[in-house]
Amino acid sequence: MKITWHGHSCFRLTERGKATVITDPYDHKIIGYEELDTSADIITISHDAPGHNYTEPIRKRKSRQHILNGPGEYEIGEVFITAIRTNGKKRAKDELRNHMFVFDYDGVLIAHLGNLNHVPSQSEVKSIAGNIQIALVPVGGKNGLNSSQAVEVIRMLEPNYAIPMHYKTPHSKIDLDPLRNFTKEMGIEKIEPRSSLSVTSSKTSSETKVVVLSYEES
Repeated sequence: MKITWHGHSCFRLTERGKATVITDPYDHKIIGYEELDTSADIITISHDAPGHNYTEPIRKRKSRQHILNGPGEYEIGEVFITAIRTNGKKRAKDELRNHMFVFDYDGVLIAHLGNLNHVPSQSEVKSIAGNIQIALVPVGGKNGLNSSQAVEVIRMLEPNYAIPMHYKTPHSKIDLDPLRNFTKEMGIEKIEPRSSLSVTSSKTSSETKVVVLSYEES
């Protein structure tokens, strides 16, 4: 399966013969980047905010498009999806409920953490079924994990690959921390962005590899 990044927390997950997923589509007028111009069978919304819930520009690929914005288990187009609420009790008046989505493409598990804003407990981590191969992790602070929290979460999940998201770039309008804060915490000296990540096996490795994806215009 293949993962491409459209900026902020928006990714496109594709695999031949299976449903295509778009995560957290944004309103470019508020968030920055280019207006999204792509299609999907499934749209997931981690929480109800303009950077994560703007479904209008995402075209249908077939006769029906599924929009998932709450907890549950789903099977759509041969993709198994588990949505888990990460803040069961609201911590503040203005805090929105966040959902983490785990996508199962033939045993390859991808976790999109949404705007997770705290390091989860061990019991919360255990609520994730299976072994996560790819974690899409917010690293830019503000309403999501900051760099040090992101590193801690990655160490708890122990994915094969960790892909940072939700950080400051030249294309974004949101006041977030830059990527270098996270890579410094991870001990990474040189960054070589990739256009996409393709994974064909659910085999695990002993060490997490950080993959930085370059922003791809729709």
